[in-house]
Amino acid sequence: MGKIVGITCGLQVRAYDGARNMLNHTYSQAIEKAGGIPLILPITDDPDTLSRYLDVIDGLLLTGGVDVHPLLYGEEEHPRLDVVDRARDATELPLIHEALSQDMPIFAICRGLQILNIALGGSLYQDLPTQNPSSIEHQQRNSMIPRATLTHSYEVSSGSRLASIVGDTLQECNSFHHQALKRIGEGLRVSATAPDGIVEGAEMPDKRYVVGVQFHPEDTAPTHEPSRRLFQHFVSVL
Repeated sequence: MGKIVGITCGLQVRAYDGARNMLNHTYSQAIEKAGGIPLILPITDDPDTLSRYLDVIDGLLLTGGVDVHPLLYGEEEHPRLDVVDRARDATELPLIHEALSQDMPIFAICRGLQILNIALGGSLYQDLPTQNPSSIEHQQRNSMIPRATLTHSYEVSSGSRLASIVGDTLQECNSFHHQALKRIGEGLRVSATAPDGIVEGAEMPDKRYVVGVQFHPEDTAPTHEPSRRLFQHFVSVL
C-alpha cells in the first residue's frame, strides 16, 4: 500500500465567495504518479488538528505559493513584497517544526523551501529584481513562458543528496519566484545554485530526508526525468 504524503496548500480569500483552500493539481498528480497517496492538508490554526495531520501522514510536501511575511524573519515589508498568507504561515511553521522533531521526510518546493529556511532561522530576499539584480529571469511568467518549460540552468553540488537524485551535473529548471533564500537557516546546506548564485536547492544532511528546490518540478515531471525522480525518490524513502 502506498505511503501518505501530506501536501500543504494556500488560503485564497475573495469578498464575493469567501475563503478557499487552494493548490495546483500538479502537486498531487506528481505524488500519485510516484506511487504515493496525496492528502491535502487544509489551513488551520488548531494545534490538535496539526498534530493529527502528522499522525496520519508519512511524509510532508511543502508547496509553492505567495510570499512569506517578512516579520517572520525580522524584517519590515519591502515595497515590492507581493501577496502574503499569514494563515498559511501559521499552519506551516508548526508543521515544519514538529515534522523535523519527528525526523519525518520533507520535500520542499519554491515557497516551501523558503518557509523551511525561515523555520530554521534563515531569511529571504524579498524581491530579487531590486535586491539582487540578475540577467536571469527568475519569474518566467513575466515573459509569458509556460510552467512546464525549462528556462535556466542550475549547478548541483557534488556529493549532495540532490546530486544522488538528479545527477552530479548541470541541470535545467523552470522558474517562478521573485523571492529566494538569503541567510541560510541552521542545519540547512545549499545543494544547488543558479549561475547568478541564487539558491536553487538545499537540504539537511543530518536528517533522514529533507530536500528542497526553488523551482517547480511538479510542472515538469510529466516530460522531464530529473524532475520525476525528485518525487520518486521522496516517496521511496517514506
